[in-house]
Amino acid sequence: MYSHTNILYSMTSSPSPRVALFVTCLVDVCRPSVAFAALHLLEASGARVSVVQNQTCCGQIAYNAGDRNSAISIAKHTIKLFDHVDYIVAPSGSCAAMLKLHIPELLKKNPKEEENAKIFAKKCWELTDFLVQVQKFHLQSKPSSSSKEIIAYHDSCSGLRELNIHHQPRLLLEAYHKTPVSPPDNQRCCGFGGSFCVTCSDVSAKMADDKIDAVHNTQAQRLVGGDLGCLLHIAGRMQRKNIPLKVDHIAEILSRSLGPHPHVPTTGIA
Repeated sequence: MYSHTNILYSMTSSPSPRVALFVTCLVDVCRPSVAFAALHLLEASGARVSVVQNQTCCGQIAYNAGDRNSAISIAKHTIKLFDHVDYIVAPSGSCAAMLKLHIPELLKKNPKEEENAKIFAKKCWELTDFLVQVQKFHLQSKPSSSSKEIIAYHDSCSGLRELNIHHQPRLLLEAYHKTPVSPPDNQRCCGFGGSFCVTCSDVSAKMADDKIDAVHNTQAQRLVGGDLGCLLHIAGRMQRKNIPLKVDHIAEILSRSLGPHPHVPTTGIA
């Protein structure tokens, strides 16, 4: 199992709640600044934040590939690992959906394990959903030089369809930006889909190109989303096509609006 190693531990002095930041594989390997930005936001919301050692993949890769034995093993490990916290928060709708919805399904054949999984699932949240619904977090920041930018928001499939993540990121962005625009057919997949972008690369590339065209038609200068997989996929296609659109994970752009943080780089994905 994959184990995260390059993210540090942090805790605020606030008495509650105890929040474990679930650092996704893509964030850990490709864009650690997303984790630090999420940490910044959670701390600003008043949470005591920790990054638990020996985290692994959420199990989605094995689950989607039909390797239930590996997925179950990862699920049991994860439930035990996060037993001591009040909430588990992931900066990814895809991983959050795996933790919240699919881990209980994996363990339903054993009543005791299923009950533990249900308790665990209630503690799992996607980042923007947690900030809005649980912490009632109201972003208070000084207007930035980028506040006049037109921002397009990309709704990722898992967050939108499985967790109903739609208004939450927009509420947070509206705190220092005007309402982000939604590209035409914004509920269409960008073509990433985990291994789909490898096994069906031609179709995946065409879907990304369609998404890029839709964003371009909004005249946005920046694309923002909540799942790094989608953003890396879209940004990669844009680089190949020499399209100079800026791309950010929502945690990064919101973190920057709070002011400097010692561990959050100021650059975006593209």
